[in-house]
Amino acid sequence: MKQLTRVPTALAKVSAALITIFAATNGLAQEEKFLEPAVKKATEINQSAAKSQEKINKITDQIGTKLQQFKAVNKETTGLDVYNGQLSKQIKNQMQEMADLNAAIDDVSVIERQITPLMLRMITGLEQFVSLDVPFLPKERTKRVDELKIMMDRADIAPSEKFRRVMEAYQVEMDYGRTLEAYSGLHIIDGQERDVDFLRVGRTALIYQTRDASLQGSWNKKTGKWQALDSSYRTQVTKGLRMAKKQLAPDLLMLPVAMTD
Repeated sequence: MKQLTRVPTALAKVSAALITIFAATNGLAQEEKFLEPAVKKATEINQSAAKSQEKINKITDQIGTKLQQFKAVNKETTGLDVYNGQLSKQIKNQMQEMADLNAAIDDVSVIERQITPLMLRMITGLEQFVSLDVPFLPKERTKRVDELKIMMDRADIAPSEKFRRVMEAYQVEMDYGRTLEAYSGLHIIDGQERDVDFLRVGRTALIYQTRDASLQGSWNKKTGKWQALDSSYRTQVTKGLRMAKKQLAPDLLMLPVAMTD
């Protein structure tokens, strides 16, 4: 009898356990069924959030790119402002230079009108000087003056170039006064034309000597005529000619010098 009473009790416990498990399983199934929409919704929310985050990342990247572009443009704008400021200063200076040039052009017109008569007077003075000076290189010096006269009538030569050539001619004449020169030419001696060598010592002395060194003479500034020299000067004249031709080193010369009053 004791065993009979235990069996139902065990069965009852098993049945109760099965009922409990069934109830729990049934409850879980109902709970899962109940939670399924929430889980689905949460999944959709997560997917939407992921998409939103992706959009946010793209927007952030775009903002970063735009910011870099803005900084670059802003930097370029600042540089352009500085450059424009510098250009403005240059334009202002150029405008001032243009004004100065226009004023200078006006002045040049006035100077040109004044310098032309000056050059003509200078050429006339140079011509008179050559005619009254020691008569060395007469053809060359006369030709130079004649070329200056022809130049002054030419319209294709600028006044500045004309003035330069006039000053150049004056410079050549000045150089004659401090140089030693020897050149060949023809000279009339005792009514006969002879080949001679001329020796010019600055403007201090002008001497000739025949090719055979038999005759020599010098220009007398006081009388304005040629005069014969004694044969005692032959060696010194020959020496001077060799020095002028760079055939002999510079040395002391003993030559006649005519003094003017």
